[in-house]
Amino acid sequence: MSKAFPMPGQEADGGKAGGFKIGPRQNQLLAALPNWAYERLLPHLESSPLPSGAIVCDAGARVRHGYFPTTAIISLQQVLTNEVTSEVAVIGRDGMFGITLLTGGDVSSHRASVHCAGMGFRLKSSVLKAEFDEPGPLRNLLLRYAQVRIAQIAQTAVCYRHHTVDQQVCRRLLMDLDRLISSEIPVTHELMAATLGVRREAVTLATGRLQADGLIACSRGRIQVLERRQLEARACECYRALNKEVARVLPVGLAQIQVA
Repeated sequence: MSKAFPMPGQEADGGKAGGFKIGPRQNQLLAALPNWAYERLLPHLESSPLPSGAIVCDAGARVRHGYFPTTAIISLQQVLTNEVTSEVAVIGRDGMFGITLLTGGDVSSHRASVHCAGMGFRLKSSVLKAEFDEPGPLRNLLLRYAQVRIAQIAQTAVCYRHHTVDQQVCRRLLMDLDRLISSEIPVTHELMAATLGVRREAVTLATGRLQADGLIACSRGRIQVLERRQLEARACECYRALNKEVARVLPVGLAQIQVA
């Protein structure tokens, strides 16, 4: 069972990663806001460390904050009664957790846990609701993002039903890569298996084949992508289909989240 974790409030300028300062506008939703709309939120944004495996919000729990990851990746998972989980959506610097607050609810339908450790910024639910209720750029942007989230959930469901574990692993590695600032992904085979809802051995075999072919390099708790284009060629169509939907729905530039 993943552990719940404390969310200490810190200064809104964030911490550091790789020697550079982490700021709220590393999150691309916040970066897409005009300056005046961003400055309205800035005093309310709290920096929050997001350690790997920690639960941001459990299924059925009240959502008290909206989270805008910067260097972390949050996995939204559907949880069965026997605690078996499968991922339904991924949230990195391209998005936010807390969509349920915008639809009139305050209870999470999914477990939100940290897939890749890093930093993020949180906003109290009352502030997020109040800002969203005001017509303007934040409301418009988050409504568009909600449409992308729905598309991601639908595409993920199709992927689980029709594509192989090897294809799913390639898709998931690419999704992580798009949301990180490095070609190295901090993830274990066990966590990847829990994310995809498959046995750990299946992930180990899939990553072993990718490593043997020179596409990735695996070390303890980390996977480095060596040949991105070949990884894309082996991924299922779901990865490309979702990127196309993001480019269609979200503002120009927001979909281009890859790091060279």
